[in-house]
Amino acid sequence: MGKAAALCGGSTRGLVSLLSAVPCLGCQEAPGAGPPAMNAEPAGRGGAGPVGAPPAAPGSDTYKGWLFKWTNYLKGYQRRWFVLSNGLLSYYRTQAEMAHTCRGTINLSTAHIDTEDSCNIVLSNGGRTYHLKANSEVERQRWVTALELAKAKAIRMRNNQSDDSGDEEPASQSDKSELHGTLKTLSSKLEDLSTCNDLIAKHGAALQRSLSELENLKLPAESGEKIKAVNERATLFRITSNAMINACRDFLDLAETHSRKWQRALQYEREQRIRLEETIEQLAKQHNSLERACRGAPGLSSGSVCVANTAKGSVQSTKGEASDEDEETEYFDAMEDAPAFITVTADPKHHRRSGSNLSGASEGHPEDWNLEDSVFDSSNQTSYNESTCKDLLPKKRRRTRIPDKPNYSLNLWSIMKNCIGKELSKIPMPVNFNEPLSMLQRLTEDLEYHELLDKAVKCESSTEQMCFVAAFSVSSYSTTVHRTAKPFNPLLGETYELDRLDEFGFRSLCEQVSHHPPAAAHHVYSKRGWTLWQEITIASKFRGKYLSIMPLGAIHLEFHSSGNHYVWRKVTSTVHNIIVGKLWIDQVTGVVTDADGKAHYVMSGTWDEKMECSKIVQSSHGSTSSEGKQKTVYQTLSPKVLWKKYPLPENAENMYFFSDLALTLNEPEERVAPTDSRLRPDQRLMESGRWDEANVEKQRLEEKQRAVRRRREAEAVEALEEGKDYEGYIPLWFERKVDPMTGELICVYKGGYWEAKDKQDWSMCPDIF
Repeated sequence: MGKAAALCGGSTRGLVSLLSAVPCLGCQEAPGAGPPAMNAEPAGRGGAGPVGAPPAAPGSDTYKGWLFKWTNYLKGYQRRWFVLSNGLLSYYRTQAEMAHTCRGTINLSTAHIDTEDSCNIVLSNGGRTYHLKANSEVERQRWVTALELAKAKAIRMRNNQSDDSGDEEPASQSDKSELHGTLKTLSSKLEDLSTCNDLIAKHGAALQRSLSELENLKLPAESGEKIKAVNERATLFRITSNAMINACRDFLDLAETHSRKWQRALQYEREQRIRLEETIEQLAKQHNSLERACRGAPGLSSGSVCVANTAKGSVQSTKGEASDEDEETEYFDAMEDAPAFITVTADPKHHRRSGSNLSGASEGHPEDWNLEDSVFDSSNQTSYNESTCKDLLPKKRRRTRIPDKPNYSLNLWSIMKNCIGKELSKIPMPVNFNEPLSMLQRLTEDLEYHELLDKAVKCESSTEQMCFVAAFSVSSYSTTVHRTAKPFNPLLGETYELDRLDEFGFRSLCEQVSHHPPAAAHHVYSKRGWTLWQEITIASKFRGKYLSIMPLGAIHLEFHSSGNHYVWRKVTSTVHNIIVGKLWIDQVTGVVTDADGKAHYVMSGTWDEKMECSKIVQSSHGSTSSEGKQKTVYQTLSPKVLWKKYPLPENAENMYFFSDLALTLNEPEERVAPTDSRLRPDQRLMESGRWDEANVEKQRLEEKQRAVRRRREAEAVEALEEGKDYEGYIPLWFERKVDPMTGELICVYKGGYWEAKDKQDWSMCPDIF
């Protein structure tokens, strides 16, 4: 059926959102922040003139018009074309985009509609919020009326409570005629039965009167008793016939009720088929458009052509341009902010620079792309244990396998039997859904391809260095392919160290610094010339057909010799089609530019396989897109592989699809802190295959953590009553500071852990296990 993978929900922003430098604090948008004061005039294009004037009345099924949508603090409100249809509000940049690209959709059946002032509308549905602005109060009211009507209709359809009054139509006229014909036939038969019932009742009453008259006659005793028995049987017959008629009437009512459900089910299936056909048609149009763009681009007579259609255009070493849309844009919308650029592989031997075709944006010399002299040469890898650092062999032999995952059947009873008699808040999630690693260990897995940063240190050019940093940022997602199980949630104060200083030149430390919301701080030092630190909070949302995992927080990387400081944020990882359908992976493409906007390299690849880099030797302008944007054609030298995913070890499918590094993360080690994830008993029991014992131990640890939290809450209340300050939990190895680059409050390493390890002095560590 496919494979689960960590996906870039905003693949179109791709490397730009990952590696663009941090903007100034005055322009920075805090994570999850909404727009500023809503009484500002709309900014951006289309600010003048009427916005709305939809062609359809609010009571109709479809409502269209222009509104201003909040994007971000850099671009403010942007003019968008909105379409309200079938309980869904969709938007596009232009009316022409309706034929091929939808920028986002929100379901009104579960949405909350709010009005902040005379012109603003706020739509929220779960984690997605649209801040909209109409041109006038009248226009705003038209939209609110249309939205409320559409929401009410969507709720009726969802709850299966609507009737055949015309509020909802069957899938087609032929289906409607067939259903109504069936109901008409049933009604006719019921009328026949009612007529028969009336006749039976009439004749039965007459028969009873006649029998009563016979009883009153002076007949022999034997005859009277027989007449009485016949009278009783006639009464029973009439009662039975009435019961039969009532049962028939109930059947008709039930048929009428279910017929509406069948209509809705049939309508839904037909709509799904229509949507699928429209999607296929849109893909065909996009494919045709790209083919025309390739044929219309100059310089395509020689070399192969690669069309980049899913990425934002540039990765900059200085202040980058923010995405046009906010962070709540549809995660699966791969065409969002898609750049109009095409790459053409040129032959270095026959390459000639033509001054008439050069745009001045980028140009280079083929001789600069020297396979032997460049650090790009050593970019292919084979496995974790066969790293590029061949001069330093591991001093310790690491394990290469763990016990096979037990083949336990997962059924409702196996989960519920551990929940009987317990409060809802105390019901633990069974380990059946876990993998035997903690979130701290999963965070450490980002270092699987650390050698990319070792190579980046050797780069003399900052643009080359950025290529390796970009490849490293993408490589951290490759470890999640096939990994559909969730890691253990770390306990507050839990730590994890990975000391590979002698083997690979780095040592890493993670600490769970907050429980609600869960947050982990991470610090890595490499003696080969770089330091990485981050604080990550993980949020996840199940959205029906796909699961979104949203890491919040910035990642910092600094190179010691040059002082180059990179900041990026992890993108939302999305597992698509987790219920039905084929799982798929987003592509990654981007352009590396310098501080002046000059393009030097084109990067392309996939999150789960590899990243390639091509040096740009010439750029020119190609054909114009349907939106009026001119496409840029980059002529490049042959691509080189910067990063390629290591193959999974043998029997990985029975070992939770762990990589070579992941297999070693929970390997027991001496001299680690007593709070280290390796010492967590429930996780160790699960790895050993003793899942029932692991569930019992997991419940014990969680209840112990709840008791500590209740004690802290009681101490906070006591301190408040006494007028004292209560600091709450203080991280052991990290301290909270304001990040000078982002302005956010983060936890940074304050030192002391490795010194405590050398002395084996863990007296300050809490008892969490």
